[in-house]
Amino acid sequence: MDDVAVVGERYGTLKPYLDELQRRLLLGFEAARLGRGGVAAVAAATGAAPRTVSRGVEDLSRPPSGRVRKPGGGRKPASVKGPGVVAALKLLVEPDTAGDPMRPLLWTTKSTRVLAQELSEAGHLVSATTVRHLLAQEGYSLQANVKTIEKGATHPDRDAQFRHINDLVACYAATGCPVISIDTKKKELVGLYKNPGRSWSPVGTPLLVSGHDFPAGVDKAIPYGVYDVIANQGWVSVGMDHDTAAFAANTIRSWWDEMGHHRYPGATRLLICADGGGSNSSHSHAWKIEVAKLAADTGLAITVCHLPPGTSKWNKIEHRMFAFISKNWAARPLTSYQVILDLINATTTSSGLVIHARLDTADYPTGTTHTKADIQAIPITGDDFHPEWNYTINPPRDTPGHTQN
Repeated sequence: MDDVAVVGERYGTLKPYLDELQRRLLLGFEAARLGRGGVAAVAAATGAAPRTVSRGVEDLSRPPSGRVRKPGGGRKPASVKGPGVVAALKLLVEPDTAGDPMRPLLWTTKSTRVLAQELSEAGHLVSATTVRHLLAQEGYSLQANVKTIEKGATHPDRDAQFRHINDLVACYAATGCPVISIDTKKKELVGLYKNPGRSWSPVGTPLLVSGHDFPAGVDKAIPYGVYDVIANQGWVSVGMDHDTAAFAANTIRSWWDEMGHHRYPGATRLLICADGGGSNSSHSHAWKIEVAKLAADTGLAITVCHLPPGTSKWNKIEHRMFAFISKNWAARPLTSYQVILDLINATTTSSGLVIHARLDTADYPTGTTHTKADIQAIPITGDDFHPEWNYTINPPRDTPGHTQN
């Protein structure tokens, strides 16, 4: 068998075991060994492109670099080839996104094929496979249905309310007005008590905590959160008394004084997205009275949109802020209020989440009653679509900087 035939046989045998650089080096070595006309002969015997064989000869003349390709070589990621494709993808899935409040995990109900088609129509030519990779990079995964128990039947306008909220959020964001998501995290025991989760520690040395999970007379922390949807920033007031409408409104007031008005100095409107129950219940007159006080104090026209019944897990604050707080203090006993504040303040994400926490030592008594006159005096205007869920409370007309909504 002549030399050229041996080259082809040798290359065919070794090729499956070699990476791209090793293949080029073998081709280059054989071409250099054959001498004049070696590049063409090796290319013909192996089926490799003449340029690939020539590059192998060039690679042999340089010191080893440890790289298979030159810097910048290879197929570029879709996010690099088409700037804006990730933002466009997230915009497509956002209205239909749901979240688990205990994990920083997102999922979408749209198929990758449908998303790829919509992106292509918008000028981002990507395949369904690329969409799947991009979703994985952004924290999405394919989820199966899981049965859950909801109180009562699903409201027929549930999806319409989510679309209504999404449209309002987009409108406020486009005009530079603040949008916040609010909620109360579950009460936490203050002391050496078990906190769910696991953390790294030497084998056989678990942290020992109290064996009683429901002790009487122990201090409790009540974290009430405000999440700035546009800025990806959070505020948490850690209460020591009760979770009341006054506590909720005062948390929003603290956020506005410490963070909100600095970021939105010219804002005249505020959109609040909230659950339908708890201290900010859509049925609570106390909540609306406290929002009216907040509007008068800040000069903001405050629009409140409540999530429909049975959908509290879809509140953005749950999977964009509280989930990461839970992850950050997993398996850490919350031994003092200062420890709680420090752990919340230290919570960050790769997407740039920043949270500020403060202890609220005020008393918030329960059982406060309001007269019919107090309720009738609330300057509230209901939306045309489900006014019990969507309404605006305006500040007094003489409030400095106020513009009637």
